[in-house]
Amino acid sequence: MVTNKLSPGILSFVVFCVIFMIFVEADNPDEIKSLPGLSKQPTFKQYSGYLNATGSKRLHYWFVESQNSPKDDPVVLLLNGGPGCSSLDGFLSELGPFHVNDDGKTLYVNEYSWNKVANVLFLEAPAGVGFSYSDDKNYTTSDDETSLNNYVALQSFFKKFPEFANNSFYITGESYGGIYVPTLSVRVMEGNATINLKGFAIGNGLLSWELNDNSLVYFSYYHGIFGDDLWADLNNYCCSKGVCNFHDNTDPNCRIAMDQVNHIINDIGLNRYALYMDCAGGIPPHATRYLRDMKNVFRFYKFDPPKLRPTKKVNVTGLPTVNSGKNGLKSVPPCLNASAATSYLNIPDVRKALHIPENLPSWEMCSDEVGNNYQIIYRSMYDQFKTLLTQYRGMVYNGDTDMACNFLGDQWFVESLKLNETQKRQQWIYNNQVAGFYHKFDRLTYVTVKGAGHMVPQWKPGQSLLMFENFLNGTM
Repeated sequence: MVTNKLSPGILSFVVFCVIFMIFVEADNPDEIKSLPGLSKQPTFKQYSGYLNATGSKRLHYWFVESQNSPKDDPVVLLLNGGPGCSSLDGFLSELGPFHVNDDGKTLYVNEYSWNKVANVLFLEAPAGVGFSYSDDKNYTTSDDETSLNNYVALQSFFKKFPEFANNSFYITGESYGGIYVPTLSVRVMEGNATINLKGFAIGNGLLSWELNDNSLVYFSYYHGIFGDDLWADLNNYCCSKGVCNFHDNTDPNCRIAMDQVNHIINDIGLNRYALYMDCAGGIPPHATRYLRDMKNVFRFYKFDPPKLRPTKKVNVTGLPTVNSGKNGLKSVPPCLNASAATSYLNIPDVRKALHIPENLPSWEMCSDEVGNNYQIIYRSMYDQFKTLLTQYRGMVYNGDTDMACNFLGDQWFVESLKLNETQKRQQWIYNNQVAGFYHKFDRLTYVTVKGAGHMVPQWKPGQSLLMFENFLNGTM
């Protein structure tokens, strides 16, 4: 007699195999099991690994699930700027769940992390930045190539994490992210990939080279950075019939005046990222981030870099001038300090926990190779915004003390779009205090954050989280 009944031993073995297979399939090899430097591991899941881009390019990501409801909350991509600077700086000093203590070895919890309300994906891009790499070692890229590689990497991400494919998706960035975010968003909008894009947000972004340059001169004068004599020269030589061109003026006298403006802003020791804050001081790796961002200002004039300037300068403000000296950039105050994050990310156990190949070089906040060989294609995001705002919501926000990408230039850019106003400019409140102002248009909100500089989540973390949450829920 033949029977189909399995013996208890065989049945137990089959059940074990099924359970084992389910466990193996559910176990993501990119999951961070234990992150060094934390006194207590988080309750939310986090992952670090690589996403495929075009060719042999592999982009490093760090993904943290929401502390609220991962399956329901949106997925948010963060792109830092440069071009050539790492989004892990945004993770470890701005809006990530952990920040690095001054010892460069331990972490503390950021209570204002954006993953309080969203799943956040930090992407190091382009290849050559941070832990991202390409097998062919070719790190020459452009605006279009970067957006294409980021788009392919997004498809790779949702293939790795299909459970998040239906979540609302937002693309965010800061600084040169003003170029990265709209160009990538247009790729997603026009592409064939199934990505549930709902909107985009840009903080202190470079949205228009011309408007950023022109507004910076007004910003500087009305913040008392230079005086009436220089202001009179600027008006006499750079303006005609009430219209001023500080962006690409060919008048030789205007160039002389603009050289003085550039010297004051860039050379005398101001904190260009946060005007009212002191400089942290620092060493060349810190200056790299500063120079990468500030070389986007007044590019037309091709001013000499600080280390090539003559030792003796005309003192147009009555303040002491800066001698670049034999150490070159070492005496130019970069004002930012990334030494703790740099030390932490280069600890062998940290790299191992993040699944970084041993043969990759040390992590640096910015890549000279990527930045110096980067090919700029777009000088304005006007067309991209007009395209995106037919379908998606956007937010442009600015810390109002930043000089790298100042609030006035981004405000002018938003106004140039000539969108229908849906809510007049008004204050917004955080902790019973005015936190800034916001102005709503059809599908686009412009926001200022009072007293914040270039990196809003770093210097106004509570206000930043409230602003971001309000944007996601549509109240800002």
